[in-house]
Amino acid sequence: MSENGWPADRIDTGSAHSARIYDYILGGNDYYRADKEAGDAMCVEWPALPIHMRANRDWMHRAVRYLTAEAGIRQFLDIGTGIPTSPNLHEIAQEVAPESRVVYMDNDPIVLTLSRGLLHSSPEGRTAYVEADMRDPASILDAPALRETLDLDRPVALTVIAIVHFVLDEDDAIGIVRRLLEPLAPGSFLAMTIGTDEFAPDEIARVSREYAARGMPMRLRTRAEAEEFFTGLDLVDPGVAQVHRWRPDGTEPAGVRDEDIGMYGAVARKR
Repeated sequence: MSENGWPADRIDTGSAHSARIYDYILGGNDYYRADKEAGDAMCVEWPALPIHMRANRDWMHRAVRYLTAEAGIRQFLDIGTGIPTSPNLHEIAQEVAPESRVVYMDNDPIVLTLSRGLLHSSPEGRTAYVEADMRDPASILDAPALRETLDLDRPVALTVIAIVHFVLDEDDAIGIVRRLLEPLAPGSFLAMTIGTDEFAPDEIARVSREYAARGMPMRLRTRAEAEEFFTGLDLVDPGVAQVHRWRPDGTEPAGVRDEDIGMYGAVARKR
């Protein structure tokens, strides 16, 4: 076992991992030296990277509050959960609607081990964790934990946050999202954040090279490409927007510039 308690033979501690880099930059504790070194190198290349990552996290909070408080959603399927950072999705949803149910999905053994932090549901609601690869949607949708937790005959919010920029063209990110959305009931929602280099192309290109050098190539998308994920759905105002500009509620840090953000966010309803 590693010193943090997870099976050491399943963790490559010598190589950086995107979820652990994210955790390190956001001030978490679940990372190794390789992740710290990678995060430090990336922040040298783009000093705004911590601002960008926090804005993505803040977007998730606002989107989930919208989905629960305004759209009436009580079920969530979260793809590519990452290392738990409170408040997690179910904590936001259950603060508004304690009966909310959430299924988290990831394929990182660290997330699996730390998933106990994702399973502290309110008494009225329920949470579950599925270990799967998002490139195999059937393994997610057929997972017993999902079927026991969510009723797919009722609306579900499918959340795919800060993950598709690690899905390359040959793996068909749009097709994956559509297959995950297909069995969900009408009135379900898709909530996504999608990486872009349109606002800081030079800086983000350097960060992308740092990721690629560590075995994590990225596929960044234009706004038009981001909008393709929502074809056939009804976008919630303001549509596809940089995450800090999507329904701001006054809790965002002051002084965030467009060039500090490399992520689009949007929420859309399935007809």
